[in-house]
Amino acid sequence: MEMMSAVCPLETFVPARVAGQHDVLSLALPPMPLLKVAFVGVGARGRMAVTRWCHIPKVEIAAVCDVSKEVAEEVARHVEQFGKPCPKVYWGETAYLELCQQQGINLVYVCTDWMSHVPIAIHAMEQGRSVAVEVPAALTLKDIWKLIDTAERTRQHCMMLENAVYDNFEMAVCQMAREGLLGELVHVEGGYAHPIGDRWTAWRMEYSRLNAGDIYPTHSIGPVCRLLDIHRTDCMHYLTAMQTNAFKGAEMYQEVMGKACDSFANGDQTSTMIRTVKGKTMLIQHNVMTPRPYSRMFQVVGTQGYAAKYPIPEMQLSSKAAAKVGLDLEDSNQPLNASQIESLLNHYAPSFPSETIALAKKLDARGGMSYFMDLRLAQCLQQGLPLDMDVYDLAEWCCIAELSKRSIEHGSMPVMIPDFVNRRSSVDTESI
Repeated sequence: MEMMSAVCPLETFVPARVAGQHDVLSLALPPMPLLKVAFVGVGARGRMAVTRWCHIPKVEIAAVCDVSKEVAEEVARHVEQFGKPCPKVYWGETAYLELCQQQGINLVYVCTDWMSHVPIAIHAMEQGRSVAVEVPAALTLKDIWKLIDTAERTRQHCMMLENAVYDNFEMAVCQMAREGLLGELVHVEGGYAHPIGDRWTAWRMEYSRLNAGDIYPTHSIGPVCRLLDIHRTDCMHYLTAMQTNAFKGAEMYQEVMGKACDSFANGDQTSTMIRTVKGKTMLIQHNVMTPRPYSRMFQVVGTQGYAAKYPIPEMQLSSKAAAKVGLDLEDSNQPLNASQIESLLNHYAPSFPSETIALAKKLDARGGMSYFMDLRLAQCLQQGLPLDMDVYDLAEWCCIAELSKRSIEHGSMPVMIPDFVNRRSSVDTESI
């Protein structure tokens, strides 16, 4: 039975789709056997991405672009060191405009600062290029709708580069859920918690000073949305958010910016609860201020089982679920031991070749998830397949920033989450 809040959720504006414009669910483009990729923003994160792509078969690094001429030229030489042809080099604030005119480019890969993601992505799609955009791809609902409309109008891929969904544990647990091992999923959790420390940038600190809410939600919500099959067999309905005071914000601002601030909008800890149309719940959390071990707080609760990654992997199965995988449990009220968990993870892990797994771990110290993300993106484009993540995933995961802020600013009132695919403010279970 649907249990609605006693307070009617705040409505969220949903613009009408232009007549004759259709969604891009399961969009597949003609195969691109030799995939030509151009990179915009090749500083620290962008350079790592270029390195990964130099190790993907049947890929040409066609161009690199950065605001700094020196950085762009150095990364072009870096590509040559892998025995690849030297990419064309562009530099300057608006050099991406010229890059997108270069003939033959299939994919524009965007690794710039948050505020520049949307104009670059829109221009690339309008020039007939698919785009892959670093997280968060968009910061406002207005920009999210722009990306959706452009993707639908141009019929180009627009994918956000959310690597957390390619973590080995998350991928294995997602497969367990898809095969029914955990029963009906009831509740999921995700988070992003660890102090940023010396990785703060001035623009990120200033954005945090000005904005309440979960401003970096995609690592938290991406994997759990995949678990619940959001916008495919279920939809997020509404959320409510709450944050602590900014006990550390002003102190961190002084440290990073070298000056004091009168106010700091972003609380040290933000918690957002989401209810889906089918009555499932989601909890996502954000804290980059206080000392604590790194955690994405990944957790899934099902009617037949439970799994969590942090602080150590934990799993528990009902006797019925355990029997499915050949486990004879003396007591189903006890969690699985480390050996049983490892066996399950290996059984449900994606079938990448061992040499690919070794390469992924070599290129990405976080278990290879960024390489797996890039490899899957390349394979889908090369083979003409739909991408693992689409523009609606981007929209749903990014919208939490603005909607959680709105909830907090209205005393933690519920806020409707738009149906980005069907463009209705709400849907019922039968319509999914």
